[in-house]
Amino acid sequence: MKIAVIGTGYVGLVVGTCLSELGNEVICCDVDKSKIEKLNNGAIPIYEPGLLDMFRKNKEEKRLSFTTEIPSAIKSSEVIFIAVGTPPGKDHRADLTFVRQVAKTIGENLNSYKVIVDKSTVPVGTADEVEKIIKETSKSTNFDVVSNPEFLREGEAINDFLIPERVVIGAKTEKAKKIMENIYKGIARTDKPIVFCDIRSAEMIKYASNAMLATRISFMNEIARLCEKTGADVKMVAKGMGLDSRIGPRFLQAGVGYGGSCFPKDVQALMMAMDDHKSSSKILKAVEEVNEEQKKSLLPKIKKLVPNLKGKTIAVWGLAFKPKTDDMREAPSITVINQLNKEGAKINAFDPEAKEQAQKIFKDINMEYFEHPLDALKNCDCLVILTEWNEFRNIDKKKIKQSLKSPNIVDGRNVYEPNEMKELGFNYIGVGR
Repeated sequence: MKIAVIGTGYVGLVVGTCLSELGNEVICCDVDKSKIEKLNNGAIPIYEPGLLDMFRKNKEEKRLSFTTEIPSAIKSSEVIFIAVGTPPGKDHRADLTFVRQVAKTIGENLNSYKVIVDKSTVPVGTADEVEKIIKETSKSTNFDVVSNPEFLREGEAINDFLIPERVVIGAKTEKAKKIMENIYKGIARTDKPIVFCDIRSAEMIKYASNAMLATRISFMNEIARLCEKTGADVKMVAKGMGLDSRIGPRFLQAGVGYGGSCFPKDVQALMMAMDDHKSSSKILKAVEEVNEEQKKSLLPKIKKLVPNLKGKTIAVWGLAFKPKTDDMREAPSITVINQLNKEGAKINAFDPEAKEQAQKIFKDINMEYFEHPLDALKNCDCLVILTEWNEFRNIDKKKIKQSLKSPNIVDGRNVYEPNEMKELGFNYIGVGR
């Protein structure tokens, strides 16, 4: 099938590459000439495990191509995926500027029946707006708009696309349903189905899913604070809760808060949609408030071990908002590092993938970057762990102690076991333990 994917950001690039892996002829389009030039030269702008090899393989086999010629890509394709950004506006509502621009361009170049797929995360009602814009621009009704929200976790995106827990498709017509079913039938399984529903429900499923996961994280972070005051261990609490089949074990891990490209903006956008429809958003407002408080909760822990931070050197392991990505959008590390800088501390930082992104964010901060986690510890008064990269888990703890100036660790991701660390002679503080 001939498919156009408009937008070559994280979602567009992953979706386009995976669709080509399924045997489709995919044209990925973008107005950013420099990005398309890099992609045509074999470089990808993001870090995502497994993506580069799949990208190069399908590019070499002529199933995946890149262009700035969006009109010609629209005209030559049967299905068009809209995968442009929907960043938060000043009022935290999703900014649909790019979606509207793409809808207008599609309308101007509609030359035969097409299925237009909203892949971007968009508020309820966006598909209706896209349909209206295309009709007004093309004066044609020879198309269908479909909602097919993405559920791609950064660091796991390839598996999430090719082995999904579910594929959600909101469509009006049987013709559109059959075309979408044909695209995804190769990856659907009995226990991992294609879920067909109305378009507005599909749009809502995406926001509601992210909001629920964010709620679980903030709930456990509140429980962690109580654990710290009462002497309970939040990891044991999470284990006991997770064994209840009604709850399950996932997203019950306390830490320094959530970040990234989805949860913060989607929680805020859903809150604004609730406000627009005069529907209460008390729970989500609390979720966001708890998360912002949690990002700030590590500084008091650090100051408990290093009371006067002025002139001290603090090692930070982990800058990305989560492992297996270089994404630093809304990362807790930004809050913590800015707090440390304000206190007068120097930062020694290590992250296996996010250094380049961090250098753009922390231009004016007294911060040095290292290529190995142990090198970042030399002459440091405390180690602060902000991302749970696997390479931190089994690193030689005796070498950690030897490298640090003082054996102080604040573990914002509960990577280590408190009893073991204390037996090794560390002054160790975790979250909720």
